[in-house]
Amino acid sequence: MRRRYKVIIAVLIAVIVVLVGFVVWAETPQEPMPEAYAALKSDSDVTVTIDRWLIFSPVNSSSNVGFIIYPGGRIDYRSYAPEAHALAARGYLAVVAPMLLNLAVFSENVANDIFASYPQISSWAIGGHSLGGTIAAQFCYDNPGKIKGLVLWAAYPESGTNLITSNIFVTTIHGSEDGLVSSKQIQDSLTQLPPSTVRVEIAGGNHAQFGWYGAQQGDNAAKISRELQQSQIVNATLQLLQKLQ
Repeated sequence: MRRRYKVIIAVLIAVIVVLVGFVVWAETPQEPMPEAYAALKSDSDVTVTIDRWLIFSPVNSSSNVGFIIYPGGRIDYRSYAPEAHALAARGYLAVVAPMLLNLAVFSENVANDIFASYPQISSWAIGGHSLGGTIAAQFCYDNPGKIKGLVLWAAYPESGTNLITSNIFVTTIHGSEDGLVSSKQIQDSLTQLPPSTVRVEIAGGNHAQFGWYGAQQGDNAAKISRELQQSQIVNATLQLLQKLQ
């Protein structure tokens, strides 16, 4: 009997160690780059509010379109502040949502809380990077009618998340040098997306330059600057948002 208790205790300790290790791993993402912190400051075009989410509100805009960003897996959500700031400067409310344990899979439905906080926004788009994009696509699938646009940044829907008959605008953006998501995976994912989906491949772009957090293990080196890749990401995203006016 004592031996049995010792085995049970040993198993429980092992489980606790694994769980603690997982939480520590998830809660220690890379530090955002200086450009990300700079984008957290308000200016003459954009008011930045740091609250439950990062909120980037255009100063002079009456647009009814909003965009929600789901961060990549184990990426500090502040790393996407430059894109959100740039989109707000062009007239669109942009909200970056932090994720439980920095993993969007645990916070899929946070978009519903954002909707409730901004009743003046009647047309919503959602997007995300890598895992964040996969979960954003899942949100669209699980909540038909709530989202009018989906932007996938180096991401694709999970198998079974079929949006081909959904009435939403979709843009999928991918870097040719991405070492974590292949061009073939992006191409194959088009069978799960509406026929009108716009595919944008950024020549020379990689995975990590969809955010501002430095290099990423397993990724390939980019052949263009982060600034150039970011400008193409923002422009392609803006083209989708303009369709929701």
